Amino acid sequence: MNKSYILRKGRVSVANHYYALTFVCHNRANHLNNFFVNRQIIHQMRQLEAEGLINSNTFVLMPNHMHWLIQLSDVYSLSEFVRRFKGRTASIFRKFNQQRLWQKGFYDHQIRDEDDLLSNARYIIANPLRAGLVKDIACYPFWDSTFMK
Repeated sequence: MNKSYILRKGRVSVANHYYALTFVCHNRANHLNNFFVNRQIIHQMRQLEAEGLINSNTFVLMPNHMHWLIQLSDVYSLSEFVRRFKGRTASIFRKFNQQRLWQKGFYDHQIRDEDDLLSNARYIIANPLRAGLVKDIACYPFWDSTFMK
């Protein structure tokens, strides 16, 4: 049984707050192991930031999921923002692959304080290392963080 309804229980959306988001590929397929697809997804992430919908803090695209630490603006609720992001990226993906890109739902964690922000950013950045994809994060192409500038 699909339990995505559990993810929505207790979800809050507060403008100007930080959120750690996780999106999983449909059926946990390795859809995010294609350089061109990943570049298009990152382009859409940057476009949403340029449109003033969010401030992007940290992200990593893993082969079958992604983590993204954002600061939500006051334009859309968190769910509306995610719907826009997933819709844009899914339509791009469908041009190259006839499969669904994203699983329904998403995981979110509202950041409580500065320590929580830094802890989540570190967790996100270290994902490729923990997964054994690379031994040095500098060798992984699909991540970025404002903390590393």
